[in-house]
Amino acid sequence: MTLNTWWLVLVALGVLLAAVLVGVLLGIRSPGHDEHDRAALVSRAERVRALPSFRAAVRRRTALLVGVIVVGAIAVLLGGVVAARPMAAKTIQPVNASRDIMLCLDVSGSMADVDVEVLSVFEELLAGFEGERIGLTIFNSSPVQVFPLTDDYAFVKEQLRSVRSSFDYADETPEHWVGTLNGPGASLIGDGLAACTMRFDHQDDERSRSVILATDNELAGASILTIEEAAQYAAAQQVRVFALNPVQGKDAAVSAQLADAAALTGGQSYALRATTTVGDIIAEIQKQEASALKGQAQVVQVDSPDLWIALMLLAILAFLVLLSAALRRRA
Repeated sequence: MTLNTWWLVLVALGVLLAAVLVGVLLGIRSPGHDEHDRAALVSRAERVRALPSFRAAVRRRTALLVGVIVVGAIAVLLGGVVAARPMAAKTIQPVNASRDIMLCLDVSGSMADVDVEVLSVFEELLAGFEGERIGLTIFNSSPVQVFPLTDDYAFVKEQLRSVRSSFDYADETPEHWVGTLNGPGASLIGDGLAACTMRFDHQDDERSRSVILATDNELAGASILTIEEAAQYAAAQQVRVFALNPVQGKDAAVSAQLADAAALTGGQSYALRATTTVGDIIAEIQKQEASALKGQAQVVQVDSPDLWIALMLLAILAFLVLLSAALRRRA
């Protein structure tokens, strides 16, 4: 056991010592009976005091008074312990009932004009979630994980804004170029989607997992996986893909291919600028059952005053009983 504010016990001890000191001073203020003492004079009082019954009565009264003082002191000290907030160590294992969402952003040249808009949509999606773990992976010719799955929404928002600011090209090497240009070709959508699917952890747990893929589906190079093969892989991992298409309707064949890939996983494709896109994606994801995810066990200090409160109440009750008995005997 530890005490959160241990010094309150010292305060209680100080109060107790002060009370004892006051009692002693009051007791020695008059060393003997003076002429104004109202006690009645009794002839042959020494004979009365010598009686066994009288001595027994004196011993009982003395024991009661000592008991009142001792139990009262214990009650004061226990009150100090309770006020000092007794703490006990407790092992807890946080459980987070949530869903996992990986934001997957195509940062190729063909998406440069709309990626800022996409990141704004990602922020709107963030405002609609509560407790979901969210991660971000960007890709061009190679994928890069910007941040892993987390439920720290302040951190997520900060990272999204950081990536969005890189599209101002104020730096010699923008953030969204770092690590995304390490392969042949560009905009390798199938490889990017597969990489995003692989970013989910706790593979042995049955959880709701979704990828929100923002791409125009304009492939420029030879990817390892086609978008259909990547979608099949996502479906095999029980990951649903929701596609954000900034050019939906511009190229019917390309848009249809993206929509078919999303549908293969149980997801759907949405136009980036549709007024209901954000709400529809949030609603679809939240239809999936949230699963409990156990966090790492932690040892924390928690208030544990119950025993000390019970002991203090018992001490107070005993004090009142003894004081009442002592007053009755005096009467």
